[in-house]
Amino acid sequence: MTALTLKPGAVTLAELRRLARGSDPIALAESWRRGVEQSLAAVGKRLAAGEALYGINTGFGKLAKTRISIDELATLQLYLVRSHAAGVGTPLADSTVRLVMALKAASLARGYSGVRPVVIERLLQLINAGIHPLVPGQGSVGASGDLAPLAHMSLALIGEGRVRVGGRELDSAAALKAAGLEPLVLGPKEGLALLNGTQVSTALALEALFAAEDLLIASIITGAMSVDAALGSRTPFDARIHEARGQPGQTAVAAAFRAVLAASEIDHSHENCDRVQDPYSLRCQPQVAGACLQQIADVARVLAIEANGVSDNPLVFGAAGDVLSGGNFHAEPVAFAADNLALAIAETGALAERRIALLIDDSLSQLPAFLVREGGLNSGFMIAQVTAAALASENKLLAHPASVDSLPTSANQEDHVSMATFAARRLHPMAENTRGIVAIELLAAAQGIDFRRPLQTSPALESAHALLRRSVAFYDHDRHFAPDIEAAKSVIDGEEFLKLVPPGLVPSR
Repeated sequence: MTALTLKPGAVTLAELRRLARGSDPIALAESWRRGVEQSLAAVGKRLAAGEALYGINTGFGKLAKTRISIDELATLQLYLVRSHAAGVGTPLADSTVRLVMALKAASLARGYSGVRPVVIERLLQLINAGIHPLVPGQGSVGASGDLAPLAHMSLALIGEGRVRVGGRELDSAAALKAAGLEPLVLGPKEGLALLNGTQVSTALALEALFAAEDLLIASIITGAMSVDAALGSRTPFDARIHEARGQPGQTAVAAAFRAVLAASEIDHSHENCDRVQDPYSLRCQPQVAGACLQQIADVARVLAIEANGVSDNPLVFGAAGDVLSGGNFHAEPVAFAADNLALAIAETGALAERRIALLIDDSLSQLPAFLVREGGLNSGFMIAQVTAAALASENKLLAHPASVDSLPTSANQEDHVSMATFAARRLHPMAENTRGIVAIELLAAAQGIDFRRPLQTSPALESAHALLRRSVAFYDHDRHFAPDIEAAKSVIDGEEFLKLVPPGLVPSR
């Protein structure tokens, strides 16, 4: 496999997508060491001068006024990691943990954290050895950073806690030994630098961003297929309409629809029909999906900055020799981004569900009721639409903003928190819900296209239809529906399907 070489502070969204979805070895561009060693030297100099440095020779949070003796500095960092590993819940996926470790390594390599190079190297070694710390998903409020989950990640560096290797769970010490690695003894500030930071919430949000991008693209294909299946008009996609408004996301989505709908026999068959306007779920797709695209683009910008930023505390400015306490660990930007992304994910699914409802309604679609012959004997897509409605309804509740919630922690020292980790984590079930809805729309729209035969839809949509029909046959009578939904999910996830929309629509592709 080709190594993915990351430049700290300049990692691209495309590289982050590759990190999140792949298993390539990871390396850092060689220029990182000088800044790291400079900040490490600055910490040593300030400690030698006997200064009080937060979290380096003092306690933490409310205990920051307690000075720690020089011979207990390593113990302070060890105890910090152990005490903060207090997470609960289902462990994060290995792919998420891999991304978290890569983000943490890239952040530490910026040279503002006062750690030894070996800490960064060890994170990369764990990634490349396929050692994934077992990180419970719950326990972070998104300030001071993702303390509990990052502590669980850090346990693996010191040979404590549990990890997964190749899907098998084992003790960290055993995994390190098998990989030929020694447990680290943490130096001054290293535990704090590992635990402080927004890498968990950012990784979760990035994964959801990439899912949202793919779902938006898939929904353009299924939405366009629904237009043809329902004999919808092409007029709402006319470039002049969208240029008159000027919203860039809307304009881009309308162009994507024109591309995938081009050269359809079905369209030509009803050019002189008497229908004046289509329902909004067909006609307003560029407006709704375009707004979703704009949210996705804004979220991508915020997360790209955060993924490249430094979010631990205190920060060490090696050239000046300064150690400054601040609040970059507060994940409010990530929380806001995740809340906004929730809107885009929910609305992508909500509009697709409305199109499914339109297709099964013979008075609107001019297709057989519930998309099946011999209705009554057959129920067709009746309950598949109910499932889509249930998923869309769940997403409405999950879309409630998490960032407006805050509970004080650490005896009111940390008196406002972001809830970014939950804000990002809840995006994953939301994306899965929307994935199910879009998959059901693909099934319904393909069935509608089949009812228009012998007429052909556009070349792009014929390709989409053919991809589905490889694994899901036409519904000539009722059958077990759930396996077909799962098959359709796999279709909309595939690159063959997603590449039917011209490239460049979403930020990371």
